[in-house]
Amino acid sequence: MGAMPFRRLYLLCLFMYKLSLEVAADVQESSDGPGAREPVWLTDVQAAMEFVAAAEVTVIGFFQDLEVPAVSLFHSVVKHFQDVSFGISTASEVLAHYSVTGNTISLFRLVDNKQLDLKSEDIESMDATKLSHFIQRNNLHLVTEYNPTTVIGLFNSMIPIHLLLMMNKASPEYEESLHRYQEAAKLFQGKVKRSFFSKLLQLQILFILVDSGVKKNGKVISFFKLKEPQLPALAIYQTLDDVWDTLPITEVSVEHVQNFCDGFLKGKREKIMTQKKRCQRWNSDFSLLLLRRTK
Repeated sequence: MGAMPFRRLYLLCLFMYKLSLEVAADVQESSDGPGAREPVWLTDVQAAMEFVAAAEVTVIGFFQDLEVPAVSLFHSVVKHFQDVSFGISTASEVLAHYSVTGNTISLFRLVDNKQLDLKSEDIESMDATKLSHFIQRNNLHLVTEYNPTTVIGLFNSMIPIHLLLMMNKASPEYEESLHRYQEAAKLFQGKVKRSFFSKLLQLQILFILVDSGVKKNGKVISFFKLKEPQLPALAIYQTLDDVWDTLPITEVSVEHVQNFCDGFLKGKREKIMTQKKRCQRWNSDFSLLLLRRTK
């Protein structure tokens, strides 16, 4: 285990961010094609709640007025995201349920139970390319593939612990390994324990897939001091203090992933308990000092 300078990761994110803008532009230049997708109409709160719960990432356009330019903007990006569910609603009770006032486009994701809103003032200054980029960078799934369009969202997420599976997608074991990795991710979904030191103890984990067959991903792999013969491998990274650990594995299994994560989290817990004991001892010593001064 060692420390990784966060500045290096930030510079990498900056580089990937520039690439993601190019990808978003390419998306907008593509043709509509046959069978263009349409958003699902959501007429009541129950339907909206079920719609959000049924997909890992959902985007809903909440509109009070269907004549505003934002409506056509919303429709224009739907066809470009096959892994995202799109809905639309004008029902006042639905807007109120999601604390929406005015015309708003909201992205919901189950991985961290977030609702990210683009409000009227944001939408008015947007075009289809910018809206596509907003969806791309926040399109985080139970297992999110690391690429130029997701890297900013991954590092902007409030989930402080990232687990990376580094593996070549062209390998014959990939599909089965991915399935096991996804099963392991479900075990940690929404798993958060809070205490007096809750800001330090966050057990929720963001699961990431890094295709080692992509040349540009070699920079990510080298950050963790791994080489090609050591792959596939797991790497776990704590964004708050740049602490990380790695585990080369011959087989991806739910047990390997769970044990590796639990071991890392146990180390974090022990570190926090040590900090708590130091704080308690300091408070005790400070109280004793005040008592002596008052005598």
